[in-house]
Amino acid sequence: MIPAKFEYHRPDTLSEAVALLAHHGDDARVIAGGQSLTPMMKLRLAAPGHLVDLQAIAELRARGSVAGFVKIGATCRQAELITDESISRLCPLLREAALQIADPQVRNMGTIGGNVANGDPGNDMPGLMQCLNAVFALQGPKGGREVAARDYYEAAYVTSAADDEILTLIKIPTPPIGHGWAYEKQKRKIGDYATAAAAVLLTKTNGVCDSASIAMTNLGETPLFAEEAGKLLVGSTLDEAALKAAAKAAVAITEPAEDGRGPVEFKRAVAEVMLLRALKRAAGRAQ
Repeated sequence: MIPAKFEYHRPDTLSEAVALLAHHGDDARVIAGGQSLTPMMKLRLAAPGHLVDLQAIAELRARGSVAGFVKIGATCRQAELITDESISRLCPLLREAALQIADPQVRNMGTIGGNVANGDPGNDMPGLMQCLNAVFALQGPKGGREVAARDYYEAAYVTSAADDEILTLIKIPTPPIGHGWAYEKQKRKIGDYATAAAAVLLTKTNGVCDSASIAMTNLGETPLFAEEAGKLLVGSTLDEAALKAAAKAAVAITEPAEDGRGPVEFKRAVAEVMLLRALKRAAGRAQ
């Protein structure tokens, strides 16, 4: 289908973009890579009267490492996460997950901000950001504020961001040297959403787990941060029994919906397999 009629705006500065959103109110939406919004517009599931394109705003493309954080501008493309050697070295989990998003065409256009901002429970990055304990910087007409990724998602397509706020930056605490990581995803075909996916980040000292962070994708109305499951691993040697116990605890908080990807019990079974794979790979990588 063809999208409904709209007016196109391409501001050069963030302040201009914020002003446009404030002026046009509920009738305006921001767009960058367009990989989430454009299909919805073609299906007439979204029909904004004004599109505010963020691609010309240089500050939203910046990325780098500063004072213990990996900082990534909202319009950084998924493909750039894959090719950026610094990000891959400091936070390899980002690259591993980005490689599993859709296909090369989507990754070359889709932005990290678009993937995390709209609250789609099937997107890969929201759960990943919860695993990494990321913080989202938002800018609106009343100024800027920060929201933890673990507090950002409220329901499917519902977030704590106001309609007139723009996600500008993602801040990720730089994982410690020697950490273990893994992102495991099961999907029906290339380009599809995950049937279930799991992100794991952990550390260990002298063979004993110091910290563990576990998050899951497309197994509820929001990404799921499995806090209690991670706590079960702390103090363990990451042995088989501990990993299985953590996986089962994580699955226990899932609330998948039956759809074309399978019934509820199938999704939970797939989730447990993805969790165990991710936990084992992360444990094996930790030094």
